[in-house]
Amino acid sequence: MSTIRKIQVTFDCAEPERVARFWCEVLGYVPPEPPEGFASWDEYNLSLPEEKRDAWFVASDPTGEGPRLYFQRVPEGKVAKNRVHLDVRAGTGLVGEERLAALQAECDRLIKLGATHLYTLLADEENESCITMQDVEGNEFCLD
Repeated sequence: MSTIRKIQVTFDCAEPERVARFWCEVLGYVPPEPPEGFASWDEYNLSLPEEKRDAWFVASDPTGEGPRLYFQRVPEGKVAKNRVHLDVRAGTGLVGEERLAALQAECDRLIKLGATHLYTLLADEENESCITMQDVEGNEFCLD
């Protein structure tokens, strides 16, 4: 039986730091401190060969409970729907109009951070309301 309790979610992207900082704002995560000996990430990146600069970035839950998010630069762009996506649980514990209002408020906040609203599915007999969005590089995620 496996005892693994922590996971990391990895995103392929064009601009790792930009996408990571977006998700830090969405989830209340924090970026790591710059590597030892460097005052900032900019200083660290300037110390690297050009092809290795800005190649990755991390976002971590400051409580240590949530998964670590790792963002890595890849040469190809996104061309299809994600096979895996994050669900941001903004309406947990709420029902009806209160739930929809909480989801819409969070949608509005994330749009200001650079997210895009794709569509809203309203609750029916089998499903709760859900708002499907895209992050700053077009990766789909849901507010539910």
